[in-house]
Amino acid sequence: MLETVKYLIGSAGPSGYGSKSTAEQVTDDGVDLQSCTAIITGATSGIGAETARVLAKRGARLVIPARNLKAANDMKNRIITDFGDAQIIILHLDLSSLKSVRRFVSDFEALNLPLNILINNAGKFSYDHGLSEDGIEMTFATNYLGHFLLTKLLLKKMIATAKTSGVEGRIVNVSSGIHTWFSGDLIRSLGQLTRDKSLYDATRAYAISKLANVLHTKELACRLQMMEANVTVNCVHPGIVRTRLTRDREGFITDLVFFLTSKLLKTIPQAAATTCYVATHPKLKNVSGKYFADCNEASNSKIGCNLKEAARLWSFSEILVSTDFKSVFAPCNSKA
Repeated sequence: MLETVKYLIGSAGPSGYGSKSTAEQVTDDGVDLQSCTAIITGATSGIGAETARVLAKRGARLVIPARNLKAANDMKNRIITDFGDAQIIILHLDLSSLKSVRRFVSDFEALNLPLNILINNAGKFSYDHGLSEDGIEMTFATNYLGHFLLTKLLLKKMIATAKTSGVEGRIVNVSSGIHTWFSGDLIRSLGQLTRDKSLYDATRAYAISKLANVLHTKELACRLQMMEANVTVNCVHPGIVRTRLTRDREGFITDLVFFLTSKLLKTIPQAAATTCYVATHPKLKNVSGKYFADCNEASNSKIGCNLKEAARLWSFSEILVSTDFKSVFAPCNSKA
């Protein structure tokens, strides 16, 4: 009850910020990104667009991966209207396609730019069962696996940039408090959701993908520490906000739910605050493998803290990005 009251009134936590803090406010504390290059997925609307706007305001060069290039260029033009000297590069990326992820990384590397900040923000909530072109459940493919491969392929560049510049690299995985709604065997459940359309549950699929983001953060933090890399990775819950994540299911019921919970909703500038705080704030130097909400370190689910599960998911993900999914998730009665 006390935590709910603190949330509603925007009470500041140990960081000095709280649920009512905005992305601009948390980057007002001397944050200068003039020498930084940032990649932000899902930046054409909502939280991602606000994150991009604020980082551009602080001087960062932005590389925006986008499936919809028109939407990305519209967002670019809006930012340049506000900040005429903003540097924004648009590249095509469909996170649900491993081929597209690899092509994006190749296109980015051809630019010969450094990489200081990677924000894995893009998210999808698939109400209906669907498979990616690689044969994986669509929500998991977009929210987690595409970001897993993207991060894996960009890691060498981030480590090299941090070593050359002396500036700590930061990776931010945008998850959700909904990850706590799932308990059980993540990999087995993913297989069931992928193979059997009749077992598909949209909220369960979303929770699994967001738990995977948390576990990815844990394992990657351990690996970066073992490598003694000057790069950190943390995970954030942006809060409850109405964005285009619900674009597949607009209507009376959706509108009613958001109206009834309106007092718990954040504005988009407030929802982008935790991402911007974790990506840029000097207080978080050398902080890695943590979960943040309302710009403060927070606790997550028991399974989300399980290092063995994190390592298990990582190993499984390595297989997924190098194997034909259709063979991995073939129906039990398949002869393939």
